[in-house]
Amino acid sequence: MNDAKRLADARVVVLAGGLSFEREVSLRSGRRIADALSRVGVHTELRDVDSALLPDLVADPPDAVVFALHGAIGEDGALRSVLDLIEVPYVGPDADAARRTWDKPTAKALLRDAGLSTPDWIALPRDTFSDLGAARLLERIVDKLGVPLAVKPARGGSGLGVAVIDDAAELPAAMIGCFAYDDVALIEAFAPGADVAVGVVDCGDGPVALPAVEVTPVSGRYDYAARYNPGASTWHVPARLSPGSAAAVESAAVAAYRALGLRDMSRIDLMVPAEGEPSVLGAKVVPGMTETSLVPMAAEAADHQVGDLLADLVNAALRRSSSG
Repeated sequence: MNDAKRLADARVVVLAGGLSFEREVSLRSGRRIADALSRVGVHTELRDVDSALLPDLVADPPDAVVFALHGAIGEDGALRSVLDLIEVPYVGPDADAARRTWDKPTAKALLRDAGLSTPDWIALPRDTFSDLGAARLLERIVDKLGVPLAVKPARGGSGLGVAVIDDAAELPAAMIGCFAYDDVALIEAFAPGADVAVGVVDCGDGPVALPAVEVTPVSGRYDYAARYNPGASTWHVPARLSPGSAAAVESAAVAAYRALGLRDMSRIDLMVPAEGEPSVLGAKVVPGMTETSLVPMAAEAADHQVGDLLADLVNAALRRSSSG
C-alpha cells in the first residue's frame, strides 16, 4: 500500500489534555494538530487522557497516535510504553528516548558524552536540599557555578518553576519555587547569548533542522507568560545569526537529536553566544503546537504547511507499524 492510500484510510487519535501543569497548553496544541491534520484529509479524533483511554484504545485501536500531551504524561515515556504494549503506533520518540530526554540531568549528561557543549550543572533533590543544610549547600553551589544561575525543575516544561537569578541571595526563593513543580531541581550555570530553538524533523530520510527561531521576551525572561501570551515575546525566524553561527546551531541541534535517540520531530533549545560554540540546554519531545509555539513558526518559514508535515510524520509511524 502506498503512503497516500495508507494515510487516507487511517484513523489518527490526537492525545491532549491530561492532568499536568501544562494541561491548557496541551489542549491548545491538540486542537491545532487535529485541525491541521483534518485540513489535509486525515481522519482525526481529539482525545483527552482519562481512565477510559486504555479500554477504548484496546477495543478500537487507532492506526496511529499523535502526542499533544505536554508534561510528564506525554513526555516521560510511560504512556509510550503502554502504547507499545498494546501495539498502537505513535508519532515521536520511543519510550526510552522520551524518558532520558524528559529528565534534564540525564539528557545533559548524554549531550556532554556526545561532545556537545551544555552549561555546567548540579541536580539537587528536595530531601538533599533540606537534610544537608540549605544555606551551606547553596553557598557551595554558588562558589562552584557562580552567578547568574538558572534554576529549573529537573522534569518539566513551559517555563514553569524556572528562575534566573543574578544574586546569590535570590537562590533560596528560586529553589522553593522550583520544588513546587518537581522534587529535583537542576541548577545550571547561566549561558549568555541568543535564546534559540531548532525543530528537528525526520520523515524517513534522516533528521533535518528547521530554521532556528530566536526568542526575545519583552520581560527579559522566557517564562510561561512569555511563551503563551500574545505580545509577550518577539520571535525572529530565521534567527538573527551569522551564516557560520546558523550552521553551527543546526549542526548542534541535529547532533543533540541523535545523541538523545529522538525520532520524527523534537525541539532542541540552545543558547548562542556572540563568540564560541552554541550550548545545548535540552530538548522537548512533544513540541508545543499553539499559535505562539516555535516549531510551527519554523516549519512555515521553511515553506512547510504544518498539516502536511504532521501527515508525513504520521506516515512514518504507519510505515514503522507495517514493517514491524
